[in-house]
Amino acid sequence: MKKYENFCSALSNMQEIYKYDPPYDTVILTGLVGLFEVCFEQSWKMMKEILESHGYEEGATGSPKIILKTAYKAGMIKDEELWLRALQERNNVTHSYNEKIALGIVMRAKEEFYDMFCELKIEIDKNWL
Repeated sequence: MKKYENFCSALSNMQEIYKYDPPYDTVILTGLVGLFEVCFEQSWKMMKEILESHGYEEGATGSPKIILKTAYKAGMIKDEELWLRALQERNNVTHSYNEKIALGIVMRAKEEFYDMFCELKIEIDKNWL
């Protein structure tokens, strides 16, 4: 399943966020935000594909928000609010030229979102593939 493989690669790459500590230079900060963004994108696209393959019709045309809500209802993700916050952060990436926004995204990626993605991988491996 290509989207699952893409997600696993993005998650593996996202581990790199722990190799860097503030203060970040512009290139590192931009790269760390990008690692989060790519992992988030791959995660919801993988969820969409898996939900669709399990007969969840919402997956066929769903936006990221609809996919996250469907994944929560299906038991694929456990913390809907955390995932919706991650979606909001992904939407904020377009403003990551603002250092304060970028630093917030990286901080939350380290504190919450990386573990959230790891929990998703465990759930997918255990119950959905």
